[in-house]
Amino acid sequence: MKHMFFFCLLTATLFFSCQNDSPRSAYVLGTLCTVNAFSDGNDRLYDELFSRLEQIDDRFSLTKADSDISRINRGAGIEAVTVHDEVFFLVKNALAYAAVTEGAFDPTIGAVTSLWGFNSEKPSLPKANLLSAALPLVDYKSLVLDEEKKSVFLTKKGMALDLGGIAKGYAADQLAERLRKHRVKRAIIDLGGNILTYGTKADGSLWRVGIKNPLDPTGEAILVLSLSASAVVTSGVYERNFEADGIFYHHIINPKTGFPVENDLLSVTVICDSSMKADALTTALFVLGKEKGMDFAKSQNLSVVFIDKKGNIIKNYYEN
Repeated sequence: MKHMFFFCLLTATLFFSCQNDSPRSAYVLGTLCTVNAFSDGNDRLYDELFSRLEQIDDRFSLTKADSDISRINRGAGIEAVTVHDEVFFLVKNALAYAAVTEGAFDPTIGAVTSLWGFNSEKPSLPKANLLSAALPLVDYKSLVLDEEKKSVFLTKKGMALDLGGIAKGYAADQLAERLRKHRVKRAIIDLGGNILTYGTKADGSLWRVGIKNPLDPTGEAILVLSLSASAVVTSGVYERNFEADGIFYHHIINPKTGFPVENDLLSVTVICDSSMKADALTTALFVLGKEKGMDFAKSQNLSVVFIDKKGNIIKNYYEN
């Protein structure tokens, strides 16, 4: 789960409470989403922002039968499916991230993730035969896009897109666009832990974002970042997990094995100017592991924070 503590949120809410700057929250995109536009917040703005989130959910949902993603998955191995422009845009970007990470992030992982059921109330260990059958269907190179027709084709029957590792990031960026349109001065967007700080704080100071301690998720932050407007996204093993026969299973699946990633990492945080990019690359970096992940981050001038199983913090920063 991409999840962060936002320390400035409580401070800002108390400081600005006399201006009636209440944030709004709603359950959408499969998670609790909160937006605080502070002194620029009003019902009309929040209605528009949350309506936009609902629209994105309608187009990218895995559970809504009439979503573009569901239609693409039903057409796998049968036919190309023409989709909305923004769906084509996000699938195209997801494919690009799959290519640059050599499949560490793979949007065609849906056939495998559906077996684990981490998005349900009762995730469970998949049957070995079903997992073995699904694993060859995870293959981003078998995802074909037609730019002219705006169509998407999964060439193998049984393949399935799952954009859960990038859609919330895209949604946060879309809300930021709406804030710019309305000339909002400052805001915090929290889409189930995908954090985006927008504009500048009223006192001119930097935003402060705390990263959860994966060894003590309910305790104090292990690190507090001071940032200008940024997207901050974390992938960690401490959310969405279960135990079976004494073995711990978490939701970050390795596309090459079909099982939860096994390496020295507990969480990966990416800080950059695009929530969509941060969302996709946290997953990829976790899959790559500490050494390969850090090498990749440096090659991309990417600001990251890794926390390993001993609680060590390994970080690398660049100016956004």
